Amino acid sequence: MTETSRPVAGALSRRQLFSRSAGLAGAAALATAALPRSALAALPELVSASGPGTAAPLVPPPVRGRAPYRPVVTLNGWTLPWRADAQGVKEFHLVAEPVDRELAPGMTARLWGYNGSSPGPTIEVVEGDRVRLFVTNRLPEAHAVHWHGQRLPAGMDGVAGLTQPAIPPGKTFVYEFTARRPGTFMYHPHADEMVQMAMGLYGMWVTHPREPNRHPLIDEVQRDFCILMGAFDIEPGASHPKVMTMTDFNLWTWNGRVFPGIDTLNVRQGDKVRLRVANLTMTNHPVHLHGHEFTVTATGGGPVPRSARYPDVTVDIGVGQSRDIEFIADEPGDWALHCHKSHHTMNAMGHDVPTLIGVDPAAVAPAIQQVVPDYMPMGHAGMHEMGEMEMPLPDNTLPMMTGTGPFGALGMGGMFTLLKVRPDQPHGDYRDPGPYRHPAGTVARDWTGPTPGPARPTSAATPAAAPGHEGHAGHTSHGSAPAPAPAPAGPTLQAHRPGVDRPATGASASGHRGHTGH
Repeated sequence: MTETSRPVAGALSRRQLFSRSAGLAGAAALATAALPRSALAALPELVSASGPGTAAPLVPPPVRGRAPYRPVVTLNGWTLPWRADAQGVKEFHLVAEPVDRELAPGMTARLWGYNGSSPGPTIEVVEGDRVRLFVTNRLPEAHAVHWHGQRLPAGMDGVAGLTQPAIPPGKTFVYEFTARRPGTFMYHPHADEMVQMAMGLYGMWVTHPREPNRHPLIDEVQRDFCILMGAFDIEPGASHPKVMTMTDFNLWTWNGRVFPGIDTLNVRQGDKVRLRVANLTMTNHPVHLHGHEFTVTATGGGPVPRSARYPDVTVDIGVGQSRDIEFIADEPGDWALHCHKSHHTMNAMGHDVPTLIGVDPAAVAPAIQQVVPDYMPMGHAGMHEMGEMEMPLPDNTLPMMTGTGPFGALGMGGMFTLLKVRPDQPHGDYRDPGPYRHPAGTVARDWTGPTPGPARPTSAATPAAAPGHEGHAGHTSHGSAPAPAPAPAGPTLQAHRPGVDRPATGASASGHRGHTGH
């Protein structure tokens, strides 16, 4: 089928489709609108995104005799609407095309994506659904879509040249299969995969259990979020990724955004929360949540047996893997959620910059400033100051360390956002409640009182001789072993109070002979 066989109906923006209030019902109505028979013979209407905000969840239509599922929320993303044909097959329309994606305010990348966004929209179905996906190729090269993790006929697996012909530019192919098992999945190209994935072509897929309140291994939750991890190598001042990069990426994204552009996860205290986190970068990511313990309840292969689950605060997610983690949001506050690889919570940086910690720049700075008048020495006392400075940057470039919180500079970037837990967050409300108001006396503060002296360890007692063996030390004539040599002296310990000079080397504290300076 060629793309021009049917004019694409007006591309609807996400803002037109979704809102925080009445738009929820409108989104559901669009997904299930009754269509005339003539319309069902044509491609499903093209729906595309505009803007990087988080869309409201796509509310499922009521199904007689079945409890509705809890729709997911994709941070800085959206869920693709669908239509049903006369036999109840759910039909979706994906369009692979060049897109502009704002990674954070101040930087826009020229990427490839689906339906106007990178990542593409989340596809959301129910276990047992028959699904028909039309894929239109508006790229300058051939394309194919692999439905990562799905059970399906081999001819629908989406590997160009192996299971299907590649989709030429300007053409539309159709995939059709049954969503056979519930879980968290992905979709991405399997044609020129290195280039197309490096350009941002991928998305998430969620299959809900057919009976969401009865599945033995999948619990009901009050909030269900999706995060798809990606990475780009974009030079400062540039906008296109370097597709040949293998390891030295400099922009680490969650749903195509970097901090401070990633929206927060806003929940009500006591909510059971599920995070579906998937990884399509070139390395693993240890994702760490502050303030709570969670359980890994599912992998890309399906739910984890309850007997194999255990609590943790960090989960390592490998390339091509997904993990569902669940927890009770019972601690109010603003809690960091981030990759624990420190360079993944920074934006574009120079990997070849030498370490200057401990170097006195006073001797060389004047000479350099004669050549580069605006030269400013930095890094000799660490990098935190960079998060507090506003330095001139090339156009379309983000600071390496940025973000401001209620107490000053955060100095973060990349894969970092916040879990906001509030007792008064309304049920089903995903709006940002603003900064957390800490109760009095619960914030770390400057200590202005006297500094207590250090606690001094007591010396170890000398072991007493065993009864009846007084004086036997060294009596080898009785056949006994020689007495053991004295134990080596312990580490040299020194203690001093602020404002008081350190004791001279060799001074000993009473009762601690041999512990120099203690």
